[in-house]
Amino acid sequence: MTIHNEGYKTIFIAFLFVAVVLLTLNHIFPEQTWFHYFLYVLGVWFFLMIVRFFRSPKREVNGGKNVIISPADGKVVVIERTVEPELFNEERIQVSIFMSAMDVHVNWFPISGNITYYHYHPGKHLVAFNPKASLENERTTTVIETTDGKEILIRQIAGAIARRVKCYPVVGEPVVQGDELGFIKFGSRVDLLLPLDAKLAVQIGQKVVGKQTVIGHLV
Repeated sequence: MTIHNEGYKTIFIAFLFVAVVLLTLNHIFPEQTWFHYFLYVLGVWFFLMIVRFFRSPKREVNGGKNVIISPADGKVVVIERTVEPELFNEERIQVSIFMSAMDVHVNWFPISGNITYYHYHPGKHLVAFNPKASLENERTTTVIETTDGKEILIRQIAGAIARRVKCYPVVGEPVVQGDELGFIKFGSRVDLLLPLDAKLAVQIGQKVVGKQTVIGHLV
């Protein structure tokens, strides 16, 4: 387990914030009381939660050709047929994974292929499980085309707490299943838009683990 590169600046700011608050408290009220000890514990807990949020686990990829692995840790909150309006303008199977603030927030490529489309959308910060979040929130859209010509769309969506989406792919470059797609800071969601003939292996309410849980198979 390591700390993700996206976290170092935020962790440093959190450390300074906790240190300044506690040092200011001790300067103004030097006599130690139960309230001081309470704030010490609260400050350490807050700092450790920030560090924990930016953890980046090392995992083996449980995938293979035509296997779609989970791009994120979290819970499946949507499985439905929907018309994808940004690029395909046709029906797709949508699988949405909600990441709470306690989940790992690294995102991974669910399958190998080439990046054929990428776009960043500024937007609102509705709660991530709101159905409108897919089209109104700050988000990124990435499309991977496999060697068999199948296309999978991945959408990273910022939530009410998440205020920043980081996505690393470049159009035209090849990507490998399980490599890092990006990172979303704090509670958020990832949508997968799959071909209609994809065979799903998950159900609503299921907890999934990035790089390890099989979402489905391309046929």
